[in-house]
Amino acid sequence: MSKDFITRKQEIYSRYEKLIGRSNIVVYPGNGVYERYQYPALSSDHIPPHWMYDLNPNTNPHLMIRQGINTVFNAGAIKLDGKYLMVPRIEGFNVKSFFGVAESDNGIDRWRFWDKPIHLPSAGDPETNVYDMRLTQHEDGWIYGLFCAERKDHSMPDDSSAAIASCGIARSKDLRDWERLPDLKSNAQQQRNCVLHTEFVNGKYMIYTRPQSGFIETGDSGISVGFTIDMTSPVINEELLVDPRTYHTVKEVKNGQGPAPLKTDLGWLHLGHAVRRTAAGLRYVLYLFLTDIHEPWKIIRRPEGHFIEPMGNERVGDVSNVIFSNGWIMEPDGRVFIYYASSDTRMHVAITELNRLLDYLMNTPEDPGKTEACLINRLDLINKNQGYY
Repeated sequence: MSKDFITRKQEIYSRYEKLIGRSNIVVYPGNGVYERYQYPALSSDHIPPHWMYDLNPNTNPHLMIRQGINTVFNAGAIKLDGKYLMVPRIEGFNVKSFFGVAESDNGIDRWRFWDKPIHLPSAGDPETNVYDMRLTQHEDGWIYGLFCAERKDHSMPDDSSAAIASCGIARSKDLRDWERLPDLKSNAQQQRNCVLHTEFVNGKYMIYTRPQSGFIETGDSGISVGFTIDMTSPVINEELLVDPRTYHTVKEVKNGQGPAPLKTDLGWLHLGHAVRRTAAGLRYVLYLFLTDIHEPWKIIRRPEGHFIEPMGNERVGDVSNVIFSNGWIMEPDGRVFIYYASSDTRMHVAITELNRLLDYLMNTPEDPGKTEACLINRLDLINKNQGYY
């Protein structure tokens, strides 16, 4: 073993451990709704070196990277056995993705991946890619992971980008051992952004969906719901449109459910992503809405505009100007940890409390749809502030 090999290995691990041990810092003053943090919670630099390097000096004397990692993003999240866990999409240099589990004691920093990634068996026709897992701790006792399973569209063999997206499903008790279930069947040509509701609804499993007419095109759809009686043979025969995309709003082009909603005294609190087209391309942001506690497909409150937007360095990455979330955790004391990805590259955390989220939800006006009506809402706020500034 050469001295250069030993030195290089020591430097790689020293840099890795220094990153893992770094404390994160709240960014003040913020917007009062939540607190952002200075550093990403997860990035490709958090990947254990033994996932990328051949550490045998005989077979890799120059300690070259053998299987590189490009990005770590779009993580599901759950708290289990006192640990905060994220299950991000991990994309290699080969643009194929897989899942791994990262663990933290406080949900903010010092995230460390488990020793090995999740080995998720294929279901039927092997997937070309898998990504964006939503974790749901269901009342039936299982932890379900619903994710996008992408395969080549064999009906278009000459189109190298033609693909079909379906909802892959797996379940576990501990996130270590997984049982792969059949992909979701529905009447839609394609499916993305599928999320399992945490409770039975009228004795059935309820799944949030986003039926699509193509791999990218959403048609006239938006966030929808469907019902199935059995997750081991999941079939949805009908989908109800919950939250459609809307002209000249943050969700003009498309929208999708983020993580499973949180149960509150006022109803089910939802976090979704919204997409609009700008002169610089597509812009992804997050938004909140509230649905009825007994009929979770009925929206009862929807604040205008976005909730979290890409800021600063978050705007730069593999797919710029994008914020996406498919994971959050609510503590018994009301603290809420929101895990979001920026520009399809890295993971962040924002922290707030349930009472602040409900305050924002109930006291931010809904979008009246016309510019003058929006201005009247703002003038009303300004007038109420007379004497306070």
